[in-house]
Amino acid sequence: MGGSVLPSAPKPCPLLLIDGHNLLWGATFGFPAEIRSRDKTRLLTGVFAFFALLRVAIREDLTEQPEVIVVFDGQYGGSDRKEIDPAYKAQRPTDEASLAPIQFLPDVKRGLDQHGIIWTELDHAEADDVIATLVHTTPPPRQIVIMSRDRDYYQLVTDRVRVLNTKMHPGKRYIGPAEVFARHQVTPAQWADFRALTGDPADNIPGVHGIGAKTAATLLADGITLDDLPGTGRLDTGRGRLVREQLDIARKWRDMIRLNHELAVPVTPTGRPSKLLPAPAVVVEELGLW
Repeated sequence: MGGSVLPSAPKPCPLLLIDGHNLLWGATFGFPAEIRSRDKTRLLTGVFAFFALLRVAIREDLTEQPEVIVVFDGQYGGSDRKEIDPAYKAQRPTDEASLAPIQFLPDVKRGLDQHGIIWTELDHAEADDVIATLVHTTPPPRQIVIMSRDRDYYQLVTDRVRVLNTKMHPGKRYIGPAEVFARHQVTPAQWADFRALTGDPADNIPGVHGIGAKTAATLLADGITLDDLPGTGRLDTGRGRLVREQLDIARKWRDMIRLNHELAVPVTPTGRPSKLLPAPAVVVEELGLW
């Protein structure tokens, strides 16, 4: 008599990692209508739109209900990068109007708690690094989706890790290795090197003066890195000489752009799908904000 066949373990659902501040800023400033309380005294756009955009992404851009983890920037996130370069993100406005999304953060967190959606933040870490750690510690073959408009996440992209940018046109919202290469002519593994050369205005990283995206991709052709460049001869002529002169500073930019995947993160994915979110108006009602 043959032995009985044990049932295989159920396949874990996709893991959806949300860059919380990125979504909240997009919700507050990019939603097509202003949402206010019934008596018109309270602005609710950020809360309403956060849950609206999250719900729509899950319903329309994922093929099955995922496990959702929302990650927020810590209060002192980025401090390690500012130690390397005090100008890191220094150009970002800090006036009341620009920081308007922050007012919605407590209610967004309450709403996530109310509907059983895990969220986390580390005081001294940016969401990028927490998400990088969760990606690194989640074993294959589980599929992972990172919802954000921040292209720094491209360095995490693999055959099982994709970035979802819901601001892009339907059909073009998922970014995998092929999309990164098609758009930028570099691989995800080269992303930090590429951005170190071209710069990242959003983070106030200037890159190498005189080097644009086309030149950077040409210098990095065939999968080489900044560390490989001096031995290739590509820095001996033309704009390559600019990189040779600024190679040390480019390496500094690269180290800032690289995501840290070795944090102690207080949450662990369960492999089970999160609850379905109700309509955003219901979330706001249950929070007692109408």
